Parts: sequence; C-alpha cells; structure tokens
Amino acid sequence: MELLLAPQSLPFTAALVLLLLIGIVETVAVLSGLTLSSWLDVLFADSLQGAADSWLGWLHVGRVPVLVLLVSWLTAFSIIGMSFNTLAYSLFGLYLYPLFSVPTALVCSIPLVRLIGAGLIKVLPKDETSAVLLETLVGRTAVVINGTARAHYPAEAKTKNEQGQTFYVRVEPEQDSQTFTAGQSVLLIKQISGTRFLAIANPRPDLL
Repeated sequence: MELLLAPQSLPFTAALVLLLLIGIVETVAVLSGLTLSSWLDVLFADSLQGAADSWLGWLHVGRVPVLVLLVSWLTAFSIIGMSFNTLAYSLFGLYLYPLFSVPTALVCSIPLVRLIGAGLIKVLPKDETSAVLLETLVGRTAVVINGTARAHYPAEAKTKNEQGQTFYVRVEPEQDSQTFTAGQSVLLIKQISGTRFLAIANPRPDLL
C-alpha cells in the first residue's frame, strides 16, 4: 500500500485506477447491451481506416480493438513503473523520481503493447473489423439522438446490426433541403466514410 500511495508512484497508481474505471464502465456497458470496445472503434473509425499505414500501424492500431491496446498499455506501464520503484527501494531505500521512472516505463511498455497486439491479431476474427461492421449498417434504421442533421452537417444517431449490437453513427440527409431532428427515425442508405452515412426519413417508422 505504501508503494501505491507514494508520490513517486502517482503516475502508475493513476494508470491502475484508470484500468479499474475502464473495467467498471465496460461491465455497465455490457449489462446495458453495449460494448465500450466496439463503441470506441466506431467512434474513431474515420481515423483508424488509415492507421495501419501510419506509424500507429506499428502498434497494430486499426487491426486490434483500441480498448484492448489501451488496457494493454496501461497494464504494462503501471507494472513496469511499480517494478522499477520496488527494485529501487529494495536497493537504495527510496523510490525513483517520476522524471526518470515515467519516461523509462513508457519506453519499455510500448514494445510490449506491440507484442500483445501481434499475438491478438493471430486469434481475433479476421472478418469482424469495425469497417466491415459499419458497412453492414446500410439498410438499417437509426434514431437521431443529438443535434439536427443537415446536408454536410451530420448529427449523431444510434442504430443496431443484425446481432443486436448498438452503434453510434453520424447521419446527414440525402436531400439538401431536408433536416433530421433528435428523436427522428431515419434509414441509412449509403456509407460516406467511417461512421458517416447518408440517410432518408424512415419510410416505415412503425417497423422500427
């Protein structure tokens, strides 16, 4: 407990607390019929599409769920940092200053995240990426939940796929003169890019 509460261990203790909070939020999300992991992948889908071709691809961003990589990094960062402080205290009777321990733990944890991501790629389904999931939403109905959608100015909407998974997307009307307001049901007719879709007013709102 002394190690966790020591001022020099604050960055690593904070990482552990964040891990705990993520676990709580994910549990609540699952009980509510959602998953934090898929929500994050959909939220950042526009950015993730090109991640594999950028420096982030080295960490397998875009091929492994963002939440999994975040949890892996937080775990590695906190364990490495705490280990450094434990070793320093046993040898010298004091904890390392964050100015030294944090950069060192950061540098050491990043290759571990890459290794974990490489291992997960081998076991994760290849055909269930967020991009594929988003494409299957065309033809599904959605409900605008935030803002007013206008041509070229999308609003947030919520929809579900055939498996009942909830997705948050951005919709804009197909016609320039049309608008969608919060609570309105729409039909997704075309994926523009990532989470952005063209939509029309739901022709059969009674079937929603």
